[in-house]
Amino acid sequence: MATVVTPQSVLLPPGALVISAPALVLSSASPRSRKLRVLKRWALMAGGLFVVLLGILIAPLPGPGGVPVIAVGLMLILKSSFWAKRQFIRAQYARPKWVYPFRRLMRKKPEFAPVFWQQALRAEKVILTRRRRGLIRLRKGLRRYIRKLFR
Repeated sequence: MATVVTPQSVLLPPGALVISAPALVLSSASPRSRKLRVLKRWALMAGGLFVVLLGILIAPLPGPGGVPVIAVGLMLILKSSFWAKRQFIRAQYARPKWVYPFRRLMRKKPEFAPVFWQQALRAEKVILTRRRRGLIRLRKGLRRYIRKLFR
């Protein structure tokens, strides 16, 4: 139910100048919409927890399958939990380089390919020696090949 505030409903001292203005509507969300919002938050939280558990189950399989799935589950939890948002902000201040890829994936128009490419390069840099790194050479080779095609 909305509460309408008009100049007549406000007690004014005698002789006060009242300028006609449109009524202000102080709306409060209906109990039904409030319940739907809470239900949506809990559904997102439950879905996020399910996806995280699924990622943990997939993690022992060969390949990086579990890590991206767990990241998606954590993002769902982050969208629905105020506590998780506070922890995310703390982590953002403590380790900005670690949190930045997740921030990029949570934008309205996320950039999946550049984020995964950047993370692959970081992982390659940590794991392999300089001579054994092949992703950068692969990218340069693909660029040369595509340039030759379109000349």
